[in-house]
Amino acid sequence: MTKTAWVFPGQGSQAIGMGADLYSLAAAQAKFQQAEQILGWSVPEICQNLDDKVSRTLYTQPCLYVIESILADLMRDRGEQPDLVAGHSLGEYVALYVAGVFDFESGLRLVKRRAELMDAASEGVMAALLGFDREQLEQQIAQTPDVVLANDNNAGQVVISGSIEAVDAILANVKAKRAVKLNVSGAFHSPLMAGAAAEFQEVLDQVEFRAARVPVLSNVDPTPATDAEVLKDRLNRQMTGSVRWREISLQMPEAGIERVVEVGPGKVLTGIIKRTCPTLALVNVSTLSELPTPAPVA
Repeated sequence: MTKTAWVFPGQGSQAIGMGADLYSLAAAQAKFQQAEQILGWSVPEICQNLDDKVSRTLYTQPCLYVIESILADLMRDRGEQPDLVAGHSLGEYVALYVAGVFDFESGLRLVKRRAELMDAASEGVMAALLGFDREQLEQQIAQTPDVVLANDNNAGQVVISGSIEAVDAILANVKAKRAVKLNVSGAFHSPLMAGAAAEFQEVLDQVEFRAARVPVLSNVDPTPATDAEVLKDRLNRQMTGSVRWREISLQMPEAGIERVVEVGPGKVLTGIIKRTCPTLALVNVSTLSELPTPAPVA
């Protein structure tokens, strides 16, 4: 059997109309209704809103969690199972759900609070850099207070996060093929999120974590783990810690993974992974039509 990892994208992969082909499925309808009771608003309505409400953090994170969870459930209904899971930022919550660490409702309640706190963040900015000198970037970050490497996606694509002045200083001093500030409310995955992280911990402490059924590679510590307390501690550090996706990608071949399935809208993660691990077979499941054929009944 080919060892397979499932990966789940985070904020930035959302799109107007995502999940539209799921609305008519009875199993999906049940999840959407459950989500509406928890959230107080409709995931399908937000995703179909032409004013791009789905790109506001408050809505983006719960919408991605719900749609990715439904797709993962449909995968499992068809006889598919991962040998390893990982998620990019928000996607880590879906990975933990799929690994059986908490149930759908508990995960969505965590994501709802996380989205509220991050949407309310107003301090700092984030910027993406593509095609840069890594050594120069790391030197500049080390010399500049109040800025960190927030997302280390692959060798040529990163996101920095910090105060406006610090991020501007990095952009002025590091040559890059492309550098762009992100349309987010605050400096996510940086120490500037410490206040929000402290509030979030109060909610996280109330959720019981179970041992994972399959190993999870966490954003802040990209080594396989199944222990409930370890996974909870890692998630607790995620809001202020860096997303170490390049290292997560490198861990997959080390763990014997040969195939990676990105479950969720878009092809962000497979595009990132391809550069780091070109030998891995990459598959995308973002719509019903991309789901695998159901396994034959014996």
